Amino acid sequence: MLAIIILIVIIAVIITNRIRRNNKIRSYTLPAGTKKILSEYVAFYRMLGEDDKLEFEDRIRDFLARTAITGIDIRISDTDRILVAASAIIPIFSFPGWRYNNISEVLLYQGAFDKNYQVKGARRNILGMVGNGAMQGQMILSQPSLVQGFANAEDGRNTAIHEFAHLIDKADGAVDGVPEYLLAQPNIKPWITHMHDTIEKMKRKDYSDIDPYGATSEAEFFAVVSEYFFERPDKLQSNHPELYTLMEKMFQRKGKL
Repeated sequence: MLAIIILIVIIAVIITNRIRRNNKIRSYTLPAGTKKILSEYVAFYRMLGEDDKLEFEDRIRDFLARTAITGIDIRISDTDRILVAASAIIPIFSFPGWRYNNISEVLLYQGAFDKNYQVKGARRNILGMVGNGAMQGQMILSQPSLVQGFANAEDGRNTAIHEFAHLIDKADGAVDGVPEYLLAQPNIKPWITHMHDTIEKMKRKDYSDIDPYGATSEAEFFAVVSEYFFERPDKLQSNHPELYTLMEKMFQRKGKL
């Protein structure tokens, strides 16, 4: 009998906590200046129609209600929070049911950091990282790099989108440059083949417009070209039409256009 009572109490606590969390998510409201921040910083948002803008705002509201944004030795602003959420939603905007189940917190650092998460020293060359092991479920971003990624929407680089691309890749259990949740089965083999061909050409320096960091692994290739696709789809389409077409099918949209 005691075991049954304990089980009932445990179930009641779980249900109560779930109800509280759901209520918190439903009641979460975006900062008053959200539309202004999005219009000023996020080119992807500016290109949307009015209905899609409302949908985008609701998606970032849901993300922020579920995900903590924490400053490490810095004070973060509403702009920081909105830009993190925008980075998360841009790659998955064409997938209404998608939520990131592999992240609970984004940590913002005052600048670059090293592999031990230190912000002082000579080997601070990391601007973003998806956590593993003890850092599972967390992402680390350089706050200046987060803002710069949106301040210059024409350079084909966006650190935060890069890291969320890694999370999308990771969702199927393997960070291998093949985001199976995005790729329809017939498109998986063509993507893998083209990815490997492009990486080999990058190693031979045949392509100078794609960040060479993308040639270090399949996972980094996917993250790098995702930045390119959402920042400069016009240039990607012009320079790499086959790659652009494969990514257009993958993300089910035409970059930021």
